[in-house]
Amino acid sequence: MTSAIERRLAAQGVDLPDAPAPAANYVPYTISGKLLFVAGQLPFRHGEIAISGRVGEDVGLEQGQEAARLCALNLLAQAKAACGGDLDRLARCLKLGGFVSCGSAFTDHPAVINGASDLMVEAMGGAGQHARFAVGCASLPRGAAVEVEAIFELA
Repeated sequence: MTSAIERRLAAQGVDLPDAPAPAANYVPYTISGKLLFVAGQLPFRHGEIAISGRVGEDVGLEQGQEAARLCALNLLAQAKAACGGDLDRLARCLKLGGFVSCGSAFTDHPAVINGASDLMVEAMGGAGQHARFAVGCASLPRGAAVEVEAIFELA
């Protein structure tokens, strides 16, 4: 059975990837009551970091937004795994946290993380609207340009 989220994405020509394996000693998600916490996801595509470098230096704003979008797809892939393959169990996205690898002069962190926010709303409709933070940092694991974490409410 295909979820409403997967149907919305498919209508835009987007396939949900398989959930990436953790990159270190942690679990990809935890559930407490009706809350699903998904660990920070990197811009993996086909098992490789698709966009690496520092936004505003070797990575442009649009590439940074695409990296954030890939992170959001990987968040949904982890959520699907957490929900036993049934994304219809997601009631809403409560919060996204975005990290942007960049130099100290870069200030468009919110614009970069909009790539993840926009994808979440495209995939979940109104239930995809969320609280959020977007911050810059000197580096991210595996040289990734962006990392995004999420908190979802389960139905």
